[in-house]
Amino acid sequence: MMASIDGRIDCAMTEQIEGNSYYEALEALNIDTTIEGKTTAVMHYAEEGAFDSGSSPAVGAEEIYRSHDTDHWEAVVETRGTLLWPESDTPHRLCIVSQLTSRAYLDYLRERGISYIVTGQEKVDLVRATAILHREFGAERIGVVGGGHINGSFLREGLLDEVSMVIGPAIDGREGFCAAFDGIEASHIHPFKLRLKSVRQMADDAVWLRYNC
Repeated sequence: MMASIDGRIDCAMTEQIEGNSYYEALEALNIDTTIEGKTTAVMHYAEEGAFDSGSSPAVGAEEIYRSHDTDHWEAVVETRGTLLWPESDTPHRLCIVSQLTSRAYLDYLRERGISYIVTGQEKVDLVRATAILHREFGAERIGVVGGGHINGSFLREGLLDEVSMVIGPAIDGREGFCAAFDGIEASHIHPFKLRLKSVRQMADDAVWLRYNC
């Protein structure tokens, strides 16, 4: 991911940091599956508004639907299944939702030709979801490229084996904006320790840091 020196990742800010280092690093990692959270999807991909499930009951059970065969997936995680997708959306789209999601929403995804994974009773079970991604969708190298809270959720669940961070030559400094990893309980006062793997200075004055978890 791309962050300012102070660890902020607000897209409106990072897009103003000149250079192509983030995309160079992402390509070099040879990722076949990306995962983002709802906030990032609303910002870049999903349509305005929210799906109205009406009186449709919650699914209440694990379910998997693969609409296409592809060599890479673009997954979005959200708890209840509310995002709206354009009819011409990429066939690589994959929605990961919890069992609170309505049957009507899953029918909607099928109509759009969008694959999905339903797992977790009250929230998405990320451990199960990544196992299903590997077993049923052929994911070998998964990159979490969303905001601070989805990044923090994967960190908290122990699902990260590497942190790849491009630090751009800029400072944000605004109060209240999300950091690269966020949403960890305040009672968790112990840092997640890492081991340095590599450091690379990029052509646009950015620095690419890679750590093993």
